[in-house]
Amino acid sequence: MARRKDVGAQDGRRVTSVDVAKRAGVSQSAVSRAFSRTASIAPATREKILRAAAELDYRPNRIPAIMLSGRSGMVGVVVGGLSNPFYASALEHLVCSLRDQGLQVLLVHVDDALTLDSALEQLLGYRIDAVVTALAIGSEVVAQALGTLRIPVICFNSRLTGPWISTVSSNNRAAGVTAAHLLRERGVACPAWLAGPLRNAASVARGEGFREGLGALAAGLVSLQGDDTYESGYEAVSTMLARGVRPDGMFCSNDMMACGAIDALRDRAGLCCPRDVVLLGYDNIPQGAWRAYDLTTFDQGVERLVGAACALLAEALADGAEPVSQSLVIGAELLERGSTGPV
Repeated sequence: MARRKDVGAQDGRRVTSVDVAKRAGVSQSAVSRAFSRTASIAPATREKILRAAAELDYRPNRIPAIMLSGRSGMVGVVVGGLSNPFYASALEHLVCSLRDQGLQVLLVHVDDALTLDSALEQLLGYRIDAVVTALAIGSEVVAQALGTLRIPVICFNSRLTGPWISTVSSNNRAAGVTAAHLLRERGVACPAWLAGPLRNAASVARGEGFREGLGALAAGLVSLQGDDTYESGYEAVSTMLARGVRPDGMFCSNDMMACGAIDALRDRAGLCCPRDVVLLGYDNIPQGAWRAYDLTTFDQGVERLVGAACALLAEALADGAEPVSQSLVIGAELLERGSTGPV
């Protein structure tokens, strides 16, 4: 049986909700309700309408709904640093979760992988209902500017909040303390800390916790600086070794730098983990589980971080909701592997 031709294809015009209503044998208002996330409609009626829409290749015009409600149903997702597998994984979970809430995603990429500041001008140019980002807010000025948008802003690992701004963070400081205790338990006498960029609030908190957990050992702590990349971890450790510094334990602010550190220890000095250096990272990226690294790390729990962010967003977008400003902290799980010795 030949497929019935689209109504619009016969007369050269675009298929409308009226055409769908006629095909499904329902009212035009029923068609509108069928494509609304919140409208009440019988499941059988919705199914009949969606089937008719598919047959006609109908796409609803969302502009009238936007004009009536003042909402676009669109969330600006601001990302940077996607070369790190952790951020790519977090983005995938976030986009899927927002889609399940019936929201559309406007992806905004920025070159600065650390702070939201550089994305501000781009965000001001779009009709969006909210912003979700893994980037921190770098200054009070930007926090105030975001507040003037009067839309919910959900950040990951940001120290700054405001009347419309909430943050969901891994328990970075507590993880740093745990890392220090683990190194002390392994008998480390000369620890090293490989930090991320100074503007990285999560790295700063991990370093603070690490120093706290080291206690008296913190006086002899070897501090290295990287930029969250594999290459910077390799270079920082290579430079340290060239100066004749030989720590026996190391905590790296993320797994990318930790993998670079392990390779530098082997290539530059013939050292291996955990025989010569007890070493751990943060993020639990797939690469860290490779046999070449067998890296002890902290799992931030991407699903829990994203779930908490989406719950905050749903609360903030609820009809009649007041401006939401919350700070949620999600515990990170220590995953012990070979780089710190026997479990």
